[in-house]
Amino acid sequence: MSRSAEPLTTEAIAALPKVVLHDHLDGGLRPATIVEIAAEVGHELPTTDPEALGRWFVEAASSGSLPRYLETFDHTIAVMQRAEDLRRVAREAVVDLASDGVVYAEQRYAPEQHLRAGLSLQDVVDAVQQGLEEGVAEAAAAGRRIRVGQLVTAMRHEDRGQEIADLALANRERGVVGFDIAGAEDGFPPSRHVAAFRTLRQAHFPVTIHAGEAAGLDSISEALHVGGALRLGHGVRIADDVTFGERTEADPSGLAVASLGYLAHWVRDQQVPLELCPTSNVQTGAATSVAEHPITALAALGFAVTVNTDNRLMSGTSMTREMQLLVEEAGWTLADLRDATLTAAWNGFIHHDERQALVDEVIEPGFALGTGGRHRA
Repeated sequence: MSRSAEPLTTEAIAALPKVVLHDHLDGGLRPATIVEIAAEVGHELPTTDPEALGRWFVEAASSGSLPRYLETFDHTIAVMQRAEDLRRVAREAVVDLASDGVVYAEQRYAPEQHLRAGLSLQDVVDAVQQGLEEGVAEAAAAGRRIRVGQLVTAMRHEDRGQEIADLALANRERGVVGFDIAGAEDGFPPSRHVAAFRTLRQAHFPVTIHAGEAAGLDSISEALHVGGALRLGHGVRIADDVTFGERTEADPSGLAVASLGYLAHWVRDQQVPLELCPTSNVQTGAATSVAEHPITALAALGFAVTVNTDNRLMSGTSMTREMQLLVEEAGWTLADLRDATLTAAWNGFIHHDERQALVDEVIEPGFALGTGGRHRA
């Protein structure tokens, strides 16, 4: 990674085009929206003051425990059971992402968690897609260009993987761009859904898998070789397979003599994208701080790192904030942000020609403006 003295202001970062591959629809609601819908459906919240509720989500998610972090979703999922509410949440998510400079996003969620009010799995996908399209149109009316695709997720501790895989394939021409499994990672490996992954692989359909967050290297290995994952959701624990050298004055990072295990070599050699989420990883205890987050060392070693928000509500974050924290606490430069953004753009679950257009027409020109009109090599 380059280390220049080039200053990066919050305004400059906010103006950059951004790509987010790992952003949960049920983790990015506006607090005011939760309060309004909860009142309509009779769901009890910790507080009905939107500002206080926003703070509650961040505090509850900052326990250092992934299971406790996941408990916060009880409240967001409760207000995402009716078609009109799913549509509203999806629309607002797109508008919020676009206002943050995001130009390509994949929104992931588990349709099986939104059936309590009588919707079918297909009803859920349809409502979300309508909301996403409305959000894209609203953003365009405000002068902001964004493209958004759905990632449908199967809950790894349940037994609906095959059903959700079939749902994804049935909607591959109607907004669904990929498949994921999520939920409690430790104890629920990808091999529980091996039939679903076989179906998707035979249909040539993209898969990303939550792995290497709450569980370690075995989880990552299964995601790759059992699940056929093209990307790793988080993947931060791949750093456990890297041995860093002693830090010296000449090599303060210890990277010059770092050694990689076979799995780490595989992930780097194959350039498997890591969907890293700095703030979220600190909250769940997968990293000690943004300054010490493995993302910086992994990028320096040549891994394919991307920057993501995970759950904007629970982390009180945005793509601008994630980038700003990396700049302020981990010494990232504009060139580093550009590299991560290009990696994300080239690994979105859209076709190659569409990625090319995204890079050529949006990402490269946007970062050129961020360097005073010069394209960075």
